[in-house]
Amino acid sequence: MAIVTPSATKWVAGVTTLVLVLASVSFVVPAAGTVSPVPFDDTVKTGGTAVDIRLSEVEGFEVPVAQVHFSRYRYVIGYYDVTTAAADIASPESARQFGDPLAVFVSDYATVSPVVDDDGYLRTQHNRQPGWVEASEASFVVGSSARVPSGPIAVPFSDADNAQSFADRYGGEVVGWQTFRERSESTLETRLAAFEASVTAHHDWANQTVTASDSLFDRPVSTVVGEDAPTVEAAVESAPANTAVYVPPGNYSVDTVELNRSVTLVGAGPETRLVGDGNGSVVHVRADRGAVANLSISGVGSVGTRRIQATNESVDWDTRVQLAYGRGDAGIVLDGANDSAVRGVHIDTPASGIIVRESADSVLANLSIQGAETASEGFMGVVLIGERSVVETSTFRDGRDSVYTHRADGSVVRNNRMEGGRYGVHEMYTSDVLVAGNVVRDNRIGVIIMTRPIGNLVVGNDVRNANFGFIPAGSDTYVADNVFADNEYGMDVSGDRQVYVRNTVVGNDVGVRGSSTFPTNVVVHNDIVGNDRQVESKLGPMRTWTRDGEGNYWGDLPLEDADRDGAYDRAFQPSGPVDSELGRHQAALTLSRAPMMDALRRARDDVAGLRGSGVVDAAPRTTPVRPDVLTTLNTTEETDA
Repeated sequence: MAIVTPSATKWVAGVTTLVLVLASVSFVVPAAGTVSPVPFDDTVKTGGTAVDIRLSEVEGFEVPVAQVHFSRYRYVIGYYDVTTAAADIASPESARQFGDPLAVFVSDYATVSPVVDDDGYLRTQHNRQPGWVEASEASFVVGSSARVPSGPIAVPFSDADNAQSFADRYGGEVVGWQTFRERSESTLETRLAAFEASVTAHHDWANQTVTASDSLFDRPVSTVVGEDAPTVEAAVESAPANTAVYVPPGNYSVDTVELNRSVTLVGAGPETRLVGDGNGSVVHVRADRGAVANLSISGVGSVGTRRIQATNESVDWDTRVQLAYGRGDAGIVLDGANDSAVRGVHIDTPASGIIVRESADSVLANLSIQGAETASEGFMGVVLIGERSVVETSTFRDGRDSVYTHRADGSVVRNNRMEGGRYGVHEMYTSDVLVAGNVVRDNRIGVIIMTRPIGNLVVGNDVRNANFGFIPAGSDTYVADNVFADNEYGMDVSGDRQVYVRNTVVGNDVGVRGSSTFPTNVVVHNDIVGNDRQVESKLGPMRTWTRDGEGNYWGDLPLEDADRDGAYDRAFQPSGPVDSELGRHQAALTLSRAPMMDALRRARDDVAGLRGSGVVDAAPRTTPVRPDVLTTLNTTEETDA
């Protein structure tokens, strides 16, 4: 006979009370009467990137928007991108959780004489504000030259003739709402294939870029410091373009070494040491195809940031960020130096290690960057600003953020080790970046994506012993094949239209935090096991982490799989007060089989709009997705113990 402890009795009493409360929750009644558009500022906003929105505010160009009124959601959802709105309302997840769309309104450019400027941005004459038109009555110009920084846009019109005139002038075709919706839809299989193709394309580009940089390190030596020139600065100044300056082993006191031509500065290895005077950057590369290799750098200035006066309102937001993060001291600065490379360099710095400003297709490889002992005292290992670069096979210790990006779209950060800093990878205003194969240990956050970018790829990373393993913002992020283990929080599900697949989330205080209000994130084929609390989710309506009959693995549950199809016979609510305790309290299994709980589950699964927050998996797996990874993690834990 089982012994019922006082704590178990209290738990059963508390949960029973909560179940009775949930049973009394009523459904939201669909809105009746005419639905009218509201000011866009009054909506719950999603879609678009922060770069799109910020630049549109600063430069005055148009971002076509939409607003959707759902039958069983009290708020109006506003979209900065009409294509995303069309795709979202077509998804079964939206219908399940928000009900049917009572009305969809989109920007109407029929009466504001829109034009496309030389940058491809949409503008209206005299900055007139477009009105609203119901989407079902609108005509959409797709495939024109109109765009925002993140990519092409669809332009809606209430008048088909005006839409055709715009298409005749700026290209594209005119389609109706139904066709526009159908084109915006995509299956999970299609999306996964597109993401995998993007991962491959990023690796291919990075491989080609790294290979192209090899020639920078095969240049003939024209100048040897100590033989052909007395100082490093003099040797670099006298070296012909497309040659190498060799620095023999030893300590070399330098001011700032300026590479103003396509020259390679190469040492004999760690025993070649450039020592700055502690008042600025040590090496500054200002020419395309410049390179630095095989040496150590210290004596970097201590200025991590050169912040501008907060009262200087004449400086735009983009300049503010660049001044704050990209104009400080560093061991090496690449400044407008396209196709440059830094390889095999060790930097000991109280500020940043390497700053790459507007230097497209640069390669940083085999680095060792030692930052300040604490994040507050130091700065970034690598800063990428304005152009794409490759950062690979390097080690970053301490300091603030190992790799920080600002509008460095398309970059690749792969196969690095990051330890003891604030953030491992910190993306700001940056889309379409591949973060792959990195090992992150003892950071506050492993990987964080901020300011609503799109299309980022976070694949095959291993993050442990962090406050938070992974936090994204924005949309269309692909989060796949990662390990988030032994953190306070494993990973965060937030943003819109993100896809989380084949991740292993093990041994965290909280495995997954469901932060998003929107139901369009896909969370399937993940192993989420052995966490003190599997899921924490309090915001928004209940989300379903199942797609096409496929769910996640939550460990061996005391449930049935009568038809042996690999999924338990009933839905599982990892954030619920009962299901979350299966296997912990004997009474949880008994209570989960009660008729009242069964009725609540049927209502929750079949009827849209049931008030309540949390996560449900309609097809929980009976076996792991990546059993070998789980076995390896368990073996490692046993060895460590």
